Amino acid sequence: MVREIERDGLTPSIDLVRALLVEVPLPLRVMVRESDGFGITGPEELRTLQRTMGILADLGVDGAVVGFARDGRLDLDPIRAVLSAAPRLAVTLHRAFDTVADPLAAIDQVLLLPQIDRILTSGGDGDWPARCRRFRDYATRVGARITFLPGGGIDDQALVALAASKCVSEAHVGKAAREPQVATAPVSQTRVHLLKTIASL
Repeated sequence: MVREIERDGLTPSIDLVRALLVEVPLPLRVMVRESDGFGITGPEELRTLQRTMGILADLGVDGAVVGFARDGRLDLDPIRAVLSAAPRLAVTLHRAFDTVADPLAAIDQVLLLPQIDRILTSGGDGDWPARCRRFRDYATRVGARITFLPGGGIDDQALVALAASKCVSEAHVGKAAREPQVATAPVSQTRVHLLKTIASL
C-alpha cells in the first residue's frame, strides 16, 4: 500500500491504513518512505520513518516495505535503524535493491537482516527469460530464507514468462491490473482475473 505511486510510492496516511485493515481481509504491506529516491534526507525523516514503523506494528499489518541505497550499495545503517523500531514486523526490501552494483553481495547483506523476508526487484536488465534465469540464481543464493518478488513493468508477457519458468511464486503488478493501464487508473476486476489466469498457466 502506497500513496503517490507516480513517485514510486510514499507512506500512505495512517487513517487510510486503518480503514483498509477493516475493509479488506488480505495481508497488507505498507510502504515506509517519505521522500524521492532511496536515501534519507536527515535525522528528522529517520525519526518519522521509525514512528511510522512502530504505528504499523501496533496496527497489526502484515509487514512494511523499506529500502535505502547509496553509491551503488545498500545503505544498511538507516535500514537497520528503521527496522529496529518494529523488530517483529516482517519487511519487504523494495527496489532500492535495483540500484546496487553487485546484487549477490547485496543479497548476502540482506541475509543478515532476519526481518526482511522478501525482495522486490525488476530482476535487472534484459528480456524476461534472462531475468527469470537471474531470479533462479538469486533463489539459489538464499534458499527458502527470502522470497523474490518480481516488480516493475510486470505486464501480461512478463507473467507468461514467469509462470512458464516457475522461477518465482509471487509477482507484484501495478499498471497491468488497471484499466487503462496507467499508474493512476483504478484497479480493474477484469484485469485482475485475467492476470490470475495467466499466472496459473
